Amino acid sequence: MSVKDITIIGGGPAGLYAAFYAGMRDLDVRIVETQKTLGGKINFYPEKLVWDVGGIPATTGANLIDQMVEQGRAFNPEVILDQKISRFEKTADSLFASESESGNRFLSKRIIVATGGGIFNPKKLPLQYDVKFEEKNLHYNIYRLNAFKGKKIVIVGGGNTAVDWANNLVEIADEVHLVHRNDKFKAHEFNYRKLIESAVTVHTHSLVSEIIPDQTGSFITSIKIRNDQTDEDTILDLDELVVNIGFDNDLNFHHDPALNFQLKDDYYIEGSAKAQTAVEGVYAIGDILEFDGKVRLIAGAYNDAANAVNQIKQSLDPSADEKAKVSSHNEVFDEKNKEMKERYYL
Repeated sequence: MSVKDITIIGGGPAGLYAAFYAGMRDLDVRIVETQKTLGGKINFYPEKLVWDVGGIPATTGANLIDQMVEQGRAFNPEVILDQKISRFEKTADSLFASESESGNRFLSKRIIVATGGGIFNPKKLPLQYDVKFEEKNLHYNIYRLNAFKGKKIVIVGGGNTAVDWANNLVEIADEVHLVHRNDKFKAHEFNYRKLIESAVTVHTHSLVSEIIPDQTGSFITSIKIRNDQTDEDTILDLDELVVNIGFDNDLNFHHDPALNFQLKDDYYIEGSAKAQTAVEGVYAIGDILEFDGKVRLIAGAYNDAANAVNQIKQSLDPSADEKAKVSSHNEVFDEKNKEMKERYYL
């Protein structure tokens, strides 16, 4: 395993921008991401419009992820997916060894923690079913609304995300059913009012009791739900089954007392406005970082990332400039500018 200047733990907005900015400072970077895709929590709302990233008109979460990933990969960082970091330690030669749950070790001179609001995994239906359905028509997230156009959709859940999906899908689907375990919806008032005024068929006090596949067992054709007030069973035919019944939030490695992080509210890493933490050589950026005046926006995460990288650059090379040159005057972009001009203007 090669030794990198920085291991960035987390591949969301903060981590991706840190990788980009580190490239501007000629630092060698590795991103280690718990999930199988980059983009962080924006993957939970790919069809929602994001308005609050400076200089970018309103765009979908999916488009923003594509743009962030393209930028984050601009200087060819090593990207390791589907690896959850469980601990790190300082080696005898003053390197950091970050270790994943699967036993892989990643060596670097410095670490940036960019794990956001936590490691969230969607709760699965508490039923036995073939996992290949998740590759067919069982969804725990919605990436492209148009993929559901003209179809029969059943949504399971009663939170704001489930209600929001129902409100959006009813406009393009053939029919939409919403199944919820009780009659209390944890949705924003506006979304709930829109739901009850819509053409969505709502089944309250109901739980999914059975998943019914086609004859070959390839995909789901219907589900059976049971009303816990009447004990009545209902079969709902479907083309697509969408489930949003909450998320499991795994504890991050930074909770380990042996690492000596200072935590606020037993979660956020307390640090400085320059992203320094109580652990020398380890920096925190994005939502996981807490300091007086912290701004929890994507724009704020970018600022954290630049500060962390600048601190690292000077710690590794005390003669280095305090910060990178802006991109319009930075020589590292000469070749990339030439490529862009050839792509768009020639």
